Amino acid sequence: MRTVKEIAAIAEVSVATVSRALQRPELVSEETRLRIHEVVRRLGYTPNALARNLRTARTRLIIALLPDIANPFFSEVIRGIEQVAYEKGYSVLLGETQSSLVREQTYADMVAARQADGIITMFHRVPAIPMDGRLPLVNACEYVKDSAISSVYVDNVGAAAAAVEYLVTLGHRDIAFIAGPGSSPICVDREEGYHLALKRAKIVANPALTAIGDFSIEAGERAVEMFLSQGRSFSAVFCSNDEMAIGAMRALTAAGLRIPEDVSVVGFDDIRFSRYTSPPLTTVSQPKNALGREAMTMLIEILNDPQVPPRKRVLSADLVVRGSTGPRRDR
Repeated sequence: MRTVKEIAAIAEVSVATVSRALQRPELVSEETRLRIHEVVRRLGYTPNALARNLRTARTRLIIALLPDIANPFFSEVIRGIEQVAYEKGYSVLLGETQSSLVREQTYADMVAARQADGIITMFHRVPAIPMDGRLPLVNACEYVKDSAISSVYVDNVGAAAAAVEYLVTLGHRDIAFIAGPGSSPICVDREEGYHLALKRAKIVANPALTAIGDFSIEAGERAVEMFLSQGRSFSAVFCSNDEMAIGAMRALTAAGLRIPEDVSVVGFDDIRFSRYTSPPLTTVSQPKNALGREAMTMLIEILNDPQVPPRKRVLSADLVVRGSTGPRRDR
């Protein structure tokens, strides 16, 4: 097996010049490049991809971590990540953490051990990666307040406020809210948007009309069942994600209430199933594919230039009005 050192000796150049001619030919003069390539052709030299990867510490593999693979919101985000990864010659290892710190750290250790080049996290924590220099990590969908971590997400405060303000324009004033986990910054932001919209409309928020869920369909069902069992009066429900909104609709229907004639329902995310509920769900549409594409693009930028400044990229989200919302009617 021929080596780069042999090529360099025959071509009468340095090993570094041979490497540049093979990997960055634009950095080598045409005369030297042609001489090196002639020697390579004559000796039948084939670069060893594995050895090159070891020298450059590049695996062309990135890890995408998500808390719950069953949550349909993440499928389009992952598709966006995969699209850019494929275009740029990277492979993606998908890791479901189930919100386990141990699992998160196991994947992070793969980067520290040079078994993967970087990580995209789709939750609000940053696992510890014991390595020098810039962390090869990007936050997608969620975000962390650490200014050194690049993130891409939507304006959750503004999007939630727009959704609640839409309900207000329909005449709703007793608007219930099913929040997500308080440990999540985006859930805190969506709750802030809910209160901001009520404040703008000069509506006093009723704490008894707020319930905390875990993003599951069952959490939406339980929240509405609790409101009804406590005799709470409300004409609309705003939910922090679509799955909880679907659960809320199930509970309302089971209680004999009509949607939207008796209660209007709004979700957040615009997952694929939201347009197939009965009636179709009004929801905040996140640009899921764009979130994934941008996250992967940002990670590649970091890998190519660790000195690139960290940034927080905020994408727009749009309210999609469907059949689950309508004007308030006195019952």
